[in-house]
Amino acid sequence: MAEIRFDDRVAVITGAGGGLGRAYALLLGSRGAKVVVNDLGGSVDGVGGDNTPAQSVVDEIKAAGGEAVPNYDSVSDWESAQKIVQTAVDSFGKIDILINNAGILRDKSLQKMSIEDYELVRSVHLDGTFFCTKAAFPHMREASYGRIVSTASGTGVYGNFGQTNYGAAKMGIVGLTNCVKQEGFKYNILANVIVPQAGTRMTATVLPPNVVEKLKPEYVAPIVGWMASEGCDVTGMLFMAGAGYFSRSAIVEGPGIFLDPETSPSMEDVAAQIETIKSLEGGREYGSVTEQSAYVFSKMKFD
Repeated sequence: MAEIRFDDRVAVITGAGGGLGRAYALLLGSRGAKVVVNDLGGSVDGVGGDNTPAQSVVDEIKAAGGEAVPNYDSVSDWESAQKIVQTAVDSFGKIDILINNAGILRDKSLQKMSIEDYELVRSVHLDGTFFCTKAAFPHMREASYGRIVSTASGTGVYGNFGQTNYGAAKMGIVGLTNCVKQEGFKYNILANVIVPQAGTRMTATVLPPNVVEKLKPEYVAPIVGWMASEGCDVTGMLFMAGAGYFSRSAIVEGPGIFLDPETSPSMEDVAAQIETIKSLEGGREYGSVTEQSAYVFSKMKFD
């Protein structure tokens, strides 16, 4: 297979001062992409700021013969998110690729979680993904080209104790991407989601050191690079990756059962059919809510 290259492509990668973002930036930079390395440089819980991480990754890319510039703005504010994208336009004339990777953690059980902890995690993950995507979209639409990769989490897809803020924000990114794929498709803007399992400073707080060592960020980067490439031909998909494992996850709806609404089905009628209602056997994915609604409408009786 021909080598996947990013020559003449411009990529913005948020949260790229370390961990997964750094791995993505180094990979794309090594394959010819001009990279905007964004990182606020704060702590894992979103406190403080430091220019060193972003500049360090820029220096690594340049030392290897690539092109890169740093950006230190926060993704969680609309005005500053626009500055992140504008850095790409000002420095390299355009933006072709956006990898939404920035994130923080403030883990607590639901009962103990403060409203501030919830709102800050949501603002960085979900709002930040929305703001950066919204800022990049007009440029991509005008160029009739774009690749957007956003970061969800197994916590959002499957759940995890003590991370209601993180899980809600991350699954919100899946819903956001499902809508962006609808609006971007005719402009050759493809939007997909990565669910990484990686040993980073965030996961090092909850995973044993020997597990962190096996989950190198570099093991996730290949599929993210593919999603960011011209060769990517899918949109609205959810990919899992970590420790050499690559897979796709999907929301599947079972065929269900139709109880005639004219007979006013009761709770007892539903309870009697709950095993059939729960079954995913013969289930399918839907490309849009329009497709799903069409299936439901096809079973309805109209005068």
